[in-house]
Amino acid sequence: MSAQKRRAAVLGSPIAHSLSPVLHRAAYEELGLSDWSYDRFEIDEAALPGFIGELGPEWAGLSLTMPLKRAIIPLLDEISGTAASVEAVNTVVFTEDGRKVGDNTDVPGMVAALRERGIEQVESAAILGAGATASSALAALARICTGEVVAYVRSDARAAEMRQWGERLDVEVRTEGWEDAREALDAPLVIATTPAGATDALSALVPERPATLFDVLYDPWPTELAARWSAYGGAVVSGLDLLVHQAVLQVEQMTGRAPAPLGVMRKAGEHALAAR
Repeated sequence: MSAQKRRAAVLGSPIAHSLSPVLHRAAYEELGLSDWSYDRFEIDEAALPGFIGELGPEWAGLSLTMPLKRAIIPLLDEISGTAASVEAVNTVVFTEDGRKVGDNTDVPGMVAALRERGIEQVESAAILGAGATASSALAALARICTGEVVAYVRSDARAAEMRQWGERLDVEVRTEGWEDAREALDAPLVIATTPAGATDALSALVPERPATLFDVLYDPWPTELAARWSAYGGAVVSGLDLLVHQAVLQVEQMTGRAPAPLGVMRKAGEHALAAR
């Protein structure tokens, strides 16, 4: 694979904060892929078709972040069932015959991050928030949750969206208002998909013996909720865990080399965050 120069990159807007170059480059170095490069490009929806159209045969793959995960779909030749289930592509692989194939590694990345902490199955779960990440969380829960998922949301429109995602993913979803979000904290698994600061007020309400919190944020870290959760002895899975696990799958798909070096990639991410 490394006999010819190969390129990959992450696209999005804003993109300067992305840790993907750090993770992928660490993997390339560990795998001995000295002729591989991984860059970042500030690309919005309007610029995406032109960028994709100009890529040459040296390109192996792309990582997509907001706001491109849905915008990329019409530009691809094929997408995986996982990507179709959440209408979001975060990974594009260019095949040897020139086809562009999209996948979503966020969903299996979430499952893998939980499995790493010993969580293979839960009887029920709660989701805080109802944005794009919440639909990926529902898709992950479709694989490991045997019972009801309760989503705590801020509007009737968001509630309706989450129920629709539940029907589509065959997950039993009940929605409650954000004012009742404290009830989420008693669930066997809580997945926080909200922006920075949104769950700070809940940190004072963490129960004495919390179960597992999956907080998808990684910068700043820990969030107030994660810090209190951990202080009370609960298990905490971080956004960096998710980022690393989904990147591992991307590296494997783009390079054809497996397994990707999970530990090396995580350490590189931790060092990059500490340097901020």
